Amino acid sequence: MKKIDRIREKVTILPTSVYLSKMHDAGWSLVALEWEREIEVSGKQPEEPAPELGSEEIPFGLRIAADCRHLEDDPLETHTLKFLGEMIVQDISFNSMADALNIREYRTRDGHPWSAAKVFKLIPRLIEVAPRLLSGTEWESRKQQLSKVTWNS
Repeated sequence: MKKIDRIREKVTILPTSVYLSKMHDAGWSLVALEWEREIEVSGKQPEEPAPELGSEEIPFGLRIAADCRHLEDDPLETHTLKFLGEMIVQDISFNSMADALNIREYRTRDGHPWSAAKVFKLIPRLIEVAPRLLSGTEWESRKQQLSKVTWNS
C-alpha cells in the first residue's frame, strides 16, 4: 500500500523553473498554489465576506469521510431520517415530529432543537433518500408493524 507524502514550504522568493524541475525530478508533484495580498480597507465600510469557491451544503444524512475525498453516511442523521420516515407513514403532524425528535434529544446540525419548520425543510431530503433508507430486511419487518395504522380515517 502506498502512502502520500506532503510538504508545505513557506515562499520567501518566487520559485524558479530550475527549482520546480528539481522537485519534479525528485518525484514531487505540484498540487496547489495559494496566493495572498494586502488590500486597503477604508474606514467604516462593512467588510465583504470572501467568496467561497465550490462550497455547498452537505446533504443531511451525510458527512465528509475520513479521507476527505467523498461523503459517507452519518449514522445519527441517517437514524433521524429513518425515524422521520416512520412518522410520515404514520401521518404524524410536523409539530409532533419535532416534539418526538426533541424528546429523544436529537438536534439539528447546528445543535438547536427541532421545530415544525425545520422538519418541513428536511422533507425534500427525506424524499431523496427514502428509497435507499426504506429498503432491505429491516424496513420489511418494520413495515409489518406500521401496516396497522389506519389510513385516512
